[in-house]
Amino acid sequence: MRQHFLFTFVLALVAFGCSSSSEDPETTPAWERREVVLLPPWQAGCTSDHTPIVMVHGFLASGDTYANHVMRFVANGYCEDRIFVFDWDTMAGGRDVEKLHAFVDEVLAVTGASQIDLMGHSAGGGYGYSFLSDPARAAKVRKYVHIASGPQEGPPGPEDAPVPTLNLFSANDRIVPNEGIEGVENVDLEDDDHYQVATSAESFEAIYEFLHGEPPAVVEIAPDGDVVYIAGRAVALGSNVPAAGSRVEIYELDPETAERTTKKPLAWFTADAQGYWGPYEGARGVHYELVVRPDNGRAIHYYREPFVRTNTKVYLRTIPSRSGGLTDVLVSALRFDDGQPTSVVFLANRGLQPGDALAIDEVDLSGDEFTNPDSTTIALFFYDANRNDETDGTPIGLFASFPFLSGVDFAPGVGSDRPVVVTWNEKRLVLPRRPGSEGVGIVVFE
Repeated sequence: MRQHFLFTFVLALVAFGCSSSSEDPETTPAWERREVVLLPPWQAGCTSDHTPIVMVHGFLASGDTYANHVMRFVANGYCEDRIFVFDWDTMAGGRDVEKLHAFVDEVLAVTGASQIDLMGHSAGGGYGYSFLSDPARAAKVRKYVHIASGPQEGPPGPEDAPVPTLNLFSANDRIVPNEGIEGVENVDLEDDDHYQVATSAESFEAIYEFLHGEPPAVVEIAPDGDVVYIAGRAVALGSNVPAAGSRVEIYELDPETAERTTKKPLAWFTADAQGYWGPYEGARGVHYELVVRPDNGRAIHYYREPFVRTNTKVYLRTIPSRSGGLTDVLVSALRFDDGQPTSVVFLANRGLQPGDALAIDEVDLSGDEFTNPDSTTIALFFYDANRNDETDGTPIGLFASFPFLSGVDFAPGVGSDRPVVVTWNEKRLVLPRRPGSEGVGIVVFE
């Protein structure tokens, strides 16, 4: 079992943040900051016998790609201090293998393990192969999981000592084709899209069985009590540059009107130098609004489905500052008007698919323009692109240049008389008609 003395229990990583009155380390999550690694909280009822896991996300993504799998590993007995996500700058045009190497070395140091299990999704899979190309680095990896990533000629690592590898792919992946890699274990998830290969229950089953030689006892994400702890990271979209110093506010929300139940936040935090914030002790089944206010930038308001269980991978993305990169093209096209909202609908675990029923204020977005599986759309941007103060519901052409993103001309007006209503299949979320000049509203469906 996890030894208590491994931690200096820091009840707040961030200035001014406070979420629990308890000081019992068995019930109060806490984090320990190391040089490049954040040790997640210790919790009761788990074992630290497992090989530590390091997960690497893909292009335009962040560590929350793996939020579902982290919760599933914990439900199967992993301590959270054995599970790590590595965030990297996906807009930089290259992979800094030495940064990942330093991260892995510190994971080994703080856990006392001799090896890790490594996973890489999409572009993160290329990162994984690059990391494993060096024999000394490869020796630090027990097993590797290549998730919805490009085809390779063979297993990673030295020819005389290849790293045991699971190549997890899908015939339905329209972003990265992969029909198998010679010399590794290949699993075709068949129906999963590019993103689902990293998030679905079937994905977890395959990964867990590969790592442990037996199926997991728990696959579904089920409640673990009425109390849920919420924590995560504030980073810039695409680059994952930490939004250090950002203020994070949490409000309870009326799910019918999108109005806050209190004028003051239930809790607020200042993100640390690496963007980490929390923890907040919340309640299962409650609708929350999470707001991130960067020191220099526009406020972003998140409206999520209620949390089912503790989630320490709640990422709050900010609008990146101008850097001369690809995201500049996107940011420069967005509008932040006084008379119209700027909104985003984000699907956290899969892309839009044919048959999905998606609507915003009864504007039907179920057509082929948005549910085409070739696009694997996980985020849709809504704003008055043509500046006519009318909702045309037409696609915004710029977004055709970006994978996973779509844009829709949307101009419902602003005001507090009624919320913007977003429905996706059987799910419904609301957000205020806030002027884009005052902040961006993001709806998150699990």
